[in-house]
Amino acid sequence: MKTKKGFSLIELLVAVVIIGILAAVAIPGYQSYVVKGNRAAAQSFMMDLANREKQYLLDGRTYADFTTLGVSAPADVSKHYEIAISTPVVTPPTFIITATPPSGGQQHSDGVLTLGSDGTKEPSAKW
Repeated sequence: MKTKKGFSLIELLVAVVIIGILAAVAIPGYQSYVVKGNRAAAQSFMMDLANREKQYLLDGRTYADFTTLGVSAPADVSKHYEIAISTPVVTPPTFIITATPPSGGQQHSDGVLTLGSDGTKEPSAKW
C-alpha cells in the first residue's frame, strides 16, 4: 500500500482561513499603534518648539517663526503633519503651534493638534 505525502486541499484552506482571521485582527491594531507613534513624535516636536519659543522670548521680547528660530520639522513629523507657528500681535505676546495632518493621509482621523503659549493642549484627550 502506498501512502500519499503532502497536505490535502482542505488542510491548506483551513490554514489560509486561520491566517486571514489573524491578519484581520492584527492589522487594525498595528495601524492604531502607528498613528499613536506618529502623534507622539509630532507632540514631542511641538513641545521642543514651545521651549525654543520661550527661550527666544527671553532675548527678543517676542515670539518667532520657523525661519527666525532656525529649525525645521524632522522627516518623521513632516511626513505626517504640517507644523505651523502663529504669533498674533497681542500684549502680552503669545504663540500657537498647530500640527495639521494632510487630508486622506494615515493621520487624518487623528485631527489637528494645538499647543498654546500658556500650555493649553487641544484636543486634551490626545495629549
